[in-house]
Amino acid sequence: MLETNQLLRFITAGSVDDGKSTLIGRLLYDSKSLFEDQLQAIETISQKKGFQGIDLALFTDGLRDERTQGITIDVAYRYFTTPKRKFIIADTPGHIQYTRNMITGASTANAAIILIDARYGVVEQTKRHAFIASLLQIGHIIVCVNKMDLVQFSETKFQEIQNQFEAFSAKMVVKDVRFIPISALQGDNVVNRSTQMPWYQGAPLLHMLETLHISSDTNRVDARFPVQTVIRPQLANIPDYRGYAGQIASGFFRVGDDVTIMPSGFSSKIKSINWGYKTIQEAFAPMSVTMTLEDDMDVSRGDMIVRKNNKPQAKQDLEVMLCWLHNDPAKPRTKYSVQHCNNSQKAMIKEVLYKIDIETLQRNTDTKAIAMNDICKVTIRTTKPLMVDAYRENRTTGSFILIDDATHETVAAGMVV
Repeated sequence: MLETNQLLRFITAGSVDDGKSTLIGRLLYDSKSLFEDQLQAIETISQKKGFQGIDLALFTDGLRDERTQGITIDVAYRYFTTPKRKFIIADTPGHIQYTRNMITGASTANAAIILIDARYGVVEQTKRHAFIASLLQIGHIIVCVNKMDLVQFSETKFQEIQNQFEAFSAKMVVKDVRFIPISALQGDNVVNRSTQMPWYQGAPLLHMLETLHISSDTNRVDARFPVQTVIRPQLANIPDYRGYAGQIASGFFRVGDDVTIMPSGFSSKIKSINWGYKTIQEAFAPMSVTMTLEDDMDVSRGDMIVRKNNKPQAKQDLEVMLCWLHNDPAKPRTKYSVQHCNNSQKAMIKEVLYKIDIETLQRNTDTKAIAMNDICKVTIRTTKPLMVDAYRENRTTGSFILIDDATHETVAAGMVV
């Protein structure tokens, strides 16, 4: 039964010191998802740090600087299983300078847990993380009002914070927003229902995660196969073999399907599909396969094999939502590299259409400068066409990153509008 359990990927996000790592530690500890040696190691470290009990945050904070400073810097992934579901947790940092790491963790998530400190309510970083979750098409947001023990488990305080967040989230596109009062440190409403908050009639967090309905975030309609490499083995038993290898981004492919090679536009039929050493009749996302075509044609890395009657847009001028991740601001007319699927092209930012004011979610057209953590809509131009879909329709072919040619650092993440 455990092998067939549905997988849920979720992130914890929110401002610094809202208790994200402690919450994950509590989930792992109370659900008995820890090995005995892990528990003993954390107990030893906690005693050395002067804790009376267990420092739950140590279950995710693995870097030396994280344990020294008591903060999360990098994205920490943890895995656990209950009888009802398998989970992958991405514990993301709360500091504003590590927002780029939060975007990395959120890019593959089905749900987001936004933590709010009950003492301070909704702050700027709470709004930024919630908006990024909305921008990345995460369908479910669970708002955990944490540290309720520090406000005497006040229902009035919880309702006040819920009203704050609802007023803000009304401007975002999110299908499902839920609220739960918790104390991650004491375990109230995390795995077990709290006796301190009888006024809360909802389910504890773990039950909510186990029963959350998620549909596949992989597009099953649009068949997209970005070619990663061309395979030509020099073997006597398979002469003249030419296979196109890569990972299917979305949709299904079957032997005999009419396909088109993008961007050349030439058409052919799928002759065979190899999955490892097996020859199969059909393949689907996210399988990594090798395809052969009935016709010999020029296909190389960066090309895309698609269905003949269902093609992506081949565009050089793109309107995109951009999250700027680098410390240095964007330089006008600077050459960058766009990495889209397996296709890498030179590009530049042509125009900044508007920036998003995180406090109000209003569009700001007064300034065109792009600084770290800015979220804006821009137009970019590439040297050769990219085969793209809108991000809302296909998260794989609708997303890309910008790389600085001089330093080879990733400077931005983008979503095609």
